[in-house]
Amino acid sequence: MDAYEINFENLPKAIAFLNDQIAELKSMVENSKPSEKTLDKKIPIDIDAACQILSKAKPTVYTLVRTRKIPCYKSGKKLYFFEDELLEWIRNGKRKTLAEIETEASKTYRRISK
Repeated sequence: MDAYEINFENLPKAIAFLNDQIAELKSMVENSKPSEKTLDKKIPIDIDAACQILSKAKPTVYTLVRTRKIPCYKSGKKLYFFEDELLEWIRNGKRKTLAEIETEASKTYRRISK
């Protein structure tokens, strides 16, 4: 239906068309909503739980927070962390093995020598 064709005679058709469009949009939105079980509900944890996840003492975690090396949030005087962010921080700190370093060096050497 063309939007410019709306007049008194075809008003019922226009309303029916809009109702169909709204119903279609509604079904699309309902189908695209993830269920509550699949929603990633991020629950903040306190410093004690963060210490357990990181296997570090409280003073060490406080130092990591102070030097801004670890992801954290502060509300008033209380620190909060998210478990997935702490685990990602641990993953990003992976050190390369000797074999990985040698492979990378040989690739670089081959590129330079060409």
